[in-house]
Amino acid sequence: MPTLNVNGQNRPHDAEPETPLLWVLREQLGLTGTKYGCGIAACGACTVHIDGVPTRSCVRPVATVEPQAKVVTIEGLSPDSTHPLQKAWAQLDVPQCGFCQSGMLMAAAALLKAKPHPTDQDIDEHITNICRCGTYNRVRAAIKLAAAGGAKGGAA
Repeated sequence: MPTLNVNGQNRPHDAEPETPLLWVLREQLGLTGTKYGCGIAACGACTVHIDGVPTRSCVRPVATVEPQAKVVTIEGLSPDSTHPLQKAWAQLDVPQCGFCQSGMLMAAAALLKAKPHPTDQDIDEHITNICRCGTYNRVRAAIKLAAAGGAKGGAA
């Protein structure tokens, strides 16, 4: 039986090789924080990290994820919602409907790892996720707050 290393644990699955990683995560492994949005890798609601790289999981066949690769979902970003981005998101009331936020947080976490103090241009280039509610200004502010180390409290 094939396995995936997800959030630090080896997890067996019995999905067909062409099954998108998103569906393995949600339906076989019960990790429903990663969302289905568009199915064509345009919106980013399905963003997870594979070996630290933000990846749109809705179009990534599970068979293309190497056995030694480390997959991190929103559930694995921090065990207790204390990641600086999660705290900044809560402090600035970023989400409205919240649907896109797990993918947005995963994209932002990868950005901050690559560029700990991103500029507006960096944010524009790396955060290509779509938010139906249009909370882009709050997303930008939360990324900057987390980068500055100013986020307080836990996630809502």
